[in-house]
Amino acid sequence: MPKMSSDAATPCQRATLHGPAMGTRWSVSVDCDAALSLDALRQDLAAAVEQVDAQMSPWKPESDLVRLNRAPVDAWVDLPLEILEVLACAMDIHRQSAGAFDPCVGALVDAWGFGAVRDVPDAAAINTVRQAVPCTMREGLELDCPAGRARKRAAVQLDLCGIAKGYAVDRMVAVLRRHGVRHALAALDGELRALGRQASGAPWAVALEAPDAGRRAVRGVIELQDLAVATSGDYRRYLEVGEARLAHTMDARRAAPVNNAVASVTVLARTCMEADAWATALLVAGPGEGMGLAQRRGLEALFLLRRPEGLVEMGLGRLGSSTAQQGAA
Repeated sequence: MPKMSSDAATPCQRATLHGPAMGTRWSVSVDCDAALSLDALRQDLAAAVEQVDAQMSPWKPESDLVRLNRAPVDAWVDLPLEILEVLACAMDIHRQSAGAFDPCVGALVDAWGFGAVRDVPDAAAINTVRQAVPCTMREGLELDCPAGRARKRAAVQLDLCGIAKGYAVDRMVAVLRRHGVRHALAALDGELRALGRQASGAPWAVALEAPDAGRRAVRGVIELQDLAVATSGDYRRYLEVGEARLAHTMDARRAAPVNNAVASVTVLARTCMEADAWATALLVAGPGEGMGLAQRRGLEALFLLRRPEGLVEMGLGRLGSSTAQQGAA
């Protein structure tokens, strides 16, 4: 039997669209009527994600991000509206998080073997980065959004991997809306955003992944309606040094990878860009500082902490009582 829309007695079909992007895959589940051109929608969704990658990838030599990184200090660089929007959001969350979220970690990412330069840590490169004069995003970058440009105020190297995938999900939702879609779930790696509910009226159910390296397992379920969710953790890309697990996420304040017993942080937010950046910020901040930061900022977040007795949960808002939560009333 076809699904029936909750807001009109119109039969709906469930379609799943997907494709490669940004080193992973994007996907969209959509409830729509038969008149919608799925081929046109698929092409526009792929184009939206590819545009974000072309602008913000640290691996593509011709990306706008790499162009900005290569520019001389104090030289204005003309940039597209989209990357300026991401940089402005990044700067705002950098300020609100007291530096826990800081995209000026590109040199650290490369030195530790997680970037485009090398795939293993380089002790000399790590030492060089650590000896450099510290410079935060607030100090190292100036935006002139009305003029469509930005400039570095110091020799910083930006990395937008902690926010760009979330923004790509938001761009997919914008495409869905332009096509008249009202019921969809867009996803890119661990970042997801729901557009409305399912056509049946039920919220979209998404899995909260268990932070286990080497396997995919579900720890709980989160239900979403017009809401985004993002997770950052230490279990997909990491280094093991002795008994310590060093996540690929960098702590600019320590000039080192995150190492604070946080297995993962999941954040609910209005946009996926915000959820992505805040999940990164709280992972960097750690359990004590991070929980206090989330409380002050009114964030809905779930921390999974590695303790000798096993995983321990700490949550706020709708993620405060259980891993099976409803993301929207």
